[in-house]
Amino acid sequence: MLKNAMSHLLGTRRPRELGRPGGGRVQLPLPSALSATLGCDAVGVPARYGFRLMSHLPRTGCVFDDGERWWWIVPSGSDLDLDWPAQAAYARGACVPAVRPRLIHQPDSRTPYTPPIPLYLMVCQVTGVTPSWASTGGPRVPSAP
Repeated sequence: MLKNAMSHLLGTRRPRELGRPGGGRVQLPLPSALSATLGCDAVGVPARYGFRLMSHLPRTGCVFDDGERWWWIVPSGSDLDLDWPAQAAYARGACVPAVRPRLIHQPDSRTPYTPPIPLYLMVCQVTGVTPSWASTGGPRVPSAP
């Protein structure tokens, strides 16, 4: 019983890929003028956090709104070694639940990406979750000589 409870608790911190009953998925359409050489994934958070996240991030790439979630474009693999809060959804390949996402922010730069670490830290802050790094990853702080 304790093992099942612990597995459940640990599982709530993993990024969840959401789907809608009976629905498919759609790939978020990036503007053709932007270069996505690092591949694309997307991080979705409830829309109620959208404006707060957008106003506090130092740099924001493409952001889409589907009415329920705001989706930030991040480089592929931005889920590695990060325990995204349970309220966040991670979509590999930027394929999100089938809805009509609309682009609400396009960056001035030539890249569609929001840096994943600042986004992760802000998502943790607005959802009230303490950031947690996987045992093999996360920022490395050099040792003092």
